[in-house]
Amino acid sequence: PAMHSSPLQPGSPDPAPPAPWAPPTRSPAGAPHLPRGPAPAPGPPAQPAGSTLSCPGGSPAGPRPPSALPASWSCHLVLLQAKVIPETAFHTRCHSSPPSEPPGPSVFQIILLSSSLGDRDQSLFLSADEGATFQKQLVPFFVETLTFHPKEEDKVLAYTRDSKLYASSDLGKKWTLLQERVTKDHVFWAVSGVDADPDLVHMEAQDPSGGFRYVTCHIHNCSKETLTALFAGPIDHGSLAVQDDYIFFKATSTNRTKYYVSYRRNEFVLMKLPKYALPKDLQIISTDENQVFVAVQEWHQADTYNLYQSDPRGVHYALALRDVRSSRQAEESVVIDILEVRGVKGVFLANQKIDGKVMTLITYNKGRDWDYLRPPSMDMNGKPTNCKPPDCHLHLHLRWADNPYVSGTVHTKDTAPGLIMGAGNLGSQLVEYKEEMYITSDCGHTWRQVFEEEHHILYLDHGGVIVAVKDTSIPLKTLKFSLDEGLTWSTHNFTSTSVFVDGLLSEPGDETLVMTVFGHISFRSDWELVKVDFRPSFSRQCSEDDYSSWDLTDLQGDRCIMGQQRSFRKRKSTSWCIKGRSFTSALTSRVCECRDSDFLCDYGFERSPSSESEANKCSANFWFNPLSPPDDCALGQTYTSSLGYRKAVSNVCEGGVDLQQSPVQLQCPLTPPRGLQVSIRGEAVAVRPREDVLFVVRQEQGDVLTTKYQVDLGDGFKAMYVNLTLTGEPIRHRYESPGVYRVSVRAENMAGHDEAVLFVQVNSPLQALYLEVVPVIGINQEVNLTAVLLPLNPNLTVFYWWIGHSLQPLLSLDNSVTTQFPDTGDVRVTVQAACGNSVLQDSRVIRVLDQFQVVPLQFSKDLDANNPNTPEWREDVGLVVTRLLSKETSVPEELLVTVVKPGLPTLADLYVLLPPPRPTRKRSLTSDKRLAAIQQVLKSQKISFLLQGGVRVLVALRDTDTGESGGGYWAAAVLFVVGLFAAAAFILYKFKRKRPGRTVYAQMHNEKEQEMTSPVGHCEDVQSTIQGNHSGVVLSINSREMHSYLVS
Repeated sequence: PAMHSSPLQPGSPDPAPPAPWAPPTRSPAGAPHLPRGPAPAPGPPAQPAGSTLSCPGGSPAGPRPPSALPASWSCHLVLLQAKVIPETAFHTRCHSSPPSEPPGPSVFQIILLSSSLGDRDQSLFLSADEGATFQKQLVPFFVETLTFHPKEEDKVLAYTRDSKLYASSDLGKKWTLLQERVTKDHVFWAVSGVDADPDLVHMEAQDPSGGFRYVTCHIHNCSKETLTALFAGPIDHGSLAVQDDYIFFKATSTNRTKYYVSYRRNEFVLMKLPKYALPKDLQIISTDENQVFVAVQEWHQADTYNLYQSDPRGVHYALALRDVRSSRQAEESVVIDILEVRGVKGVFLANQKIDGKVMTLITYNKGRDWDYLRPPSMDMNGKPTNCKPPDCHLHLHLRWADNPYVSGTVHTKDTAPGLIMGAGNLGSQLVEYKEEMYITSDCGHTWRQVFEEEHHILYLDHGGVIVAVKDTSIPLKTLKFSLDEGLTWSTHNFTSTSVFVDGLLSEPGDETLVMTVFGHISFRSDWELVKVDFRPSFSRQCSEDDYSSWDLTDLQGDRCIMGQQRSFRKRKSTSWCIKGRSFTSALTSRVCECRDSDFLCDYGFERSPSSESEANKCSANFWFNPLSPPDDCALGQTYTSSLGYRKAVSNVCEGGVDLQQSPVQLQCPLTPPRGLQVSIRGEAVAVRPREDVLFVVRQEQGDVLTTKYQVDLGDGFKAMYVNLTLTGEPIRHRYESPGVYRVSVRAENMAGHDEAVLFVQVNSPLQALYLEVVPVIGINQEVNLTAVLLPLNPNLTVFYWWIGHSLQPLLSLDNSVTTQFPDTGDVRVTVQAACGNSVLQDSRVIRVLDQFQVVPLQFSKDLDANNPNTPEWREDVGLVVTRLLSKETSVPEELLVTVVKPGLPTLADLYVLLPPPRPTRKRSLTSDKRLAAIQQVLKSQKISFLLQGGVRVLVALRDTDTGESGGGYWAAAVLFVVGLFAAAAFILYKFKRKRPGRTVYAQMHNEKEQEMTSPVGHCEDVQSTIQGNHSGVVLSINSREMHSYLVS
């Protein structure tokens, strides 16, 4: 990168430290991202003499000759500039100096990088001299992410592209496979001071059955035998989180999600939210100061969350703030508008959305009390804002920056307590497109407007210098800075050529006065890094006389916040001096006596919003009984009944009021078992014969030490257990035969009893499913759909029938259903058979016609002895009969369908279909000719086929007394037309007798033209004729001639 030095004044007293190389910015989704302006063109970065490479936050690395960088790593930089490699393909790690060095600022000297995922040979490049030289290490896998040990610099975890986790204890020289099928981004090193073994790894991994488990292992001894599962059941994919003293995950079963927490590696317990919160989602906000803040989206919320805070164990949660705004970001991640103000513990900012309006609130006591931000009385030009509460307040955008090298919309730092800069607006609500800049130096008590547009902010020298660069998509050459906490601002040209600013960096930290602006000039340019040194602006180090103190107060002016009065010191606005690294802002603190405002509402209680006098009163929810003993209250122990109050976890007040003290210590009573549950591990209730079944018995409430458990597994196995739910050990059993078994567990002690029942289906997996249907059917004719299933499991199989285009299936426990089709056409019928975990499907197409003919068939008796009565056999016999008939009669095979019926004797039906209509020809007698030809070859015994062993089977006509299907629709139609014809003739006769002088002409065809035809010829063997749903004779008459005749 091109390097520039930009001192504010000539003659810097000390040589300016070199600026760092800055990697390009990235978005949270992982894709490389430039916040503003076009990306530079690919190409190797220039490395002039004297340019340096150092770790962000570390000391300068010193000059590095261009040849010291390996070619592969140089290619890495080119790819980074081209914005084409994934985020995880570039890894750096900086480690502090050895303990033998004298105390002082950390010196970072180790850099570790991985090659691009596109490289054929994967490698790691290690530098132990801050980038002066690199050593290449080949690795046998594709690295996606590297996770370094928080305390021991040589230990690193590598997550690969094929979801494997490796560990190394020598910075990548040797690797050991820890586990396969590991969930990405859910791998955690041991937490110092909490986990006893620093080499322990927490991870979420998939087991052979497909479920996900929370497991731990040691990097030096990790195998199937040494993996430890600290939770018996499966957990939801991507839910494991290890933070400070706590471990969180969620587990969903039977469409109900439960959230679990472990405090300081104790057993996992359910997180106790208000009973009817019914969370749709839960997000961990913070876990510091021995307390958990969570945001919960309850059942009735769409784009808001409720904020809850916990007791020290993270188990019981009480409401802190309702309806905090949320938004969805890339990869379905949730962003919640809440921000912890750094530098002053207990201060949070949050955006609350009520009735569509978003307003910013601030709390000084970790969520107990919230207030609106006070608006400034004057704007940046000294004009009145005319913004007065309660109708107008200051509102801030609480967005995180996608680019990690620029500030978000609100900027706070631990090194500058009380100093907050944010973008927002004045008014009755937050306006998305308004981003005026405001600043406070007393932690939100008073605010001032400083800019009319959003700026990126950087604090230097503990907030002694504030740098602001305009957030814009056009190139810049100027920046603004303030030396008096934003009271006055100066402008500085940091470069002679305008650049697209991509980020701001402080080198080597916020305590110094050196910063770097990095960006690019144009689309085809390399990175431009400009160092800005503010040290020439100050002539000396600060002394005690250069500081003044300020007291932390809330918006009501109360100094006792979180049980103590805190004072901080800051540099006087008239003193231009350097604070330096050794500066500490905290001045004094004094513990306060406890007051009502130091206590929060306990679990199951809520603050009364009715009146001012009851603002501090906590009342029990309707579902909560304060006198009930806790769930873990064992017989012989005592518990304190809650009066509805508890002191905030990090509140240090002493003496005074103690609202949480209860006057009554109660003995834990013997409680009856409640909430008894029996389940199969894995949540399945359908198993196979002789398969190991693990029954798990749980009890939500009641005594477990004196409770006895009677277990009946339904197949004759009965047993009595004690401490069954206490140990958590499952009951292992096998069922030998298929069937439905009733499993019951009865828990009983002197106080009462409870019972749980589970029905277990034991069945063999389905092997085959065949859907038998009549392939041709008439309109509105009843048809039977039969699913032939192997093996047949009565009362255990559910059939799902999809008919036509309907998405709603018809359910049945029987393997057959009856239906009708009102319209002609092809209809697809699909059936699914579900038995336990086994599901099969078959599908057939039924042709619905208004005209076709059915010829009953029979076979010689030899066929019955060779009939296995299977669907495939019947289908093959039908195909051979159809093929033989088509060959002998020259009737197209697609117009013949032979269906062999199930059972004995073996019978069949031949369906003769009409050919597709031809518009150019009138209906002819071809159907009669086809039928006559078929009857002739069957009577002549010309249709036969051979079976195994030389047995010949003859196909013949079958005598029937009645039609296969009936109705008199066509017969009625014929009678109606004949009757109409007779009536017309009678009227004509009468008319001619009354008017003899009138001549009447009735033009009719001769007898050959007045055909009365039937689709089926009248032969001695009367055959069933089906047209639609009816049989009979059809009268065909020329419609034009009939009309002419009737009119005459």
